Amino acid sequence: MLETNNIYLGDCYELIKEIPDKSIDLIVIDPPYQIDGKSKTQEKIDSIKNDITKGIYKLNQELIDNNITQGIREEIFDEFMRIMKIPNIYIWCNRKQIPMYLNHFVNKQKLNFELLFWNKPNVMPLYNHQYLNDVEYCLYFKGANVCDPKSYEDARTVFRSPTNINDKNAYHHPTCKPLRIIETLIRNSSKENDVVLDCFLGSGTTAIACKNLNRNYIGIEINPKWYKIAKNRLEGCDANGQQSFLLK
Repeated sequence: MLETNNIYLGDCYELIKEIPDKSIDLIVIDPPYQIDGKSKTQEKIDSIKNDITKGIYKLNQELIDNNITQGIREEIFDEFMRIMKIPNIYIWCNRKQIPMYLNHFVNKQKLNFELLFWNKPNVMPLYNHQYLNDVEYCLYFKGANVCDPKSYEDARTVFRSPTNINDKNAYHHPTCKPLRIIETLIRNSSKENDVVLDCFLGSGTTAIACKNLNRNYIGIEINPKWYKIAKNRLEGCDANGQQSFLLK
C-alpha cells in the first residue's frame, strides 16, 4: 500500500493498483498530452528559416525528447473511479484529448464537469495564421458537493497567469503548471488533512501545493530525473540541489 506524504518512482498504471478502494479525496493530474508528430534532429530544426515554424518544432521536440507526447492510457480511468471516495478529479489536457475525457467521465460515468482555462498572456507569438496557443485546458469531473470555492477569485474558471519561466528554469520540466493555480484547485475541492493523488507528478507541484495547504499527498513519477527533482523540491531545493526561494 502506498503511504501518504510520499512520492514514488515507478509506473503509475501499476502502482495505482496498490491504493485501496475509496481512499483518495481528490486527484489532480497533468498526464502527457496527445501530440502528433515525428522527432526532428537539432540540425533539421536549425535549418528551418521561418522563426515561427522553428519555434513550433522546438517546443514539440522538447516534449518528444522527454517522452510526454503519447497521451494517457484509458485503462487507468477505472482505477481512478475505484480509489476516489467521491468522484473528484482535475485533469490537464490539450484540445485534442477533450472528447476522449468527456466520453468516459460524462457519457459513461455520468459525472458533472467544468472546463477551466489557463490563459497565458505572454505566450510566444507562434500563430502561423492560426489561433494562438495561449490557453491550456483543465477538465474537472465531480460528484455532488465536492467543490466549494471560498472566494470570488477562487471561483473563476479562467486563470490568467504568464508562462512560468522561473519554475521551468528551476525545475527543468517543460510543462510545469503554476503553483498558484494548483493550490486554487486543491483548496476548492478538498479539506485540510484530505488525501490528494497526483500519479503524473512531474517536478512535484501538486505535492508542494498540498504541503502548503495542509493536505496529505501521494505522488507517482515514472521519470527518474523528475522524481529526483520533486524530492529535492520538497526539501526546498531546485533541480541542481541548490536552495530555492522561488516556490515553497
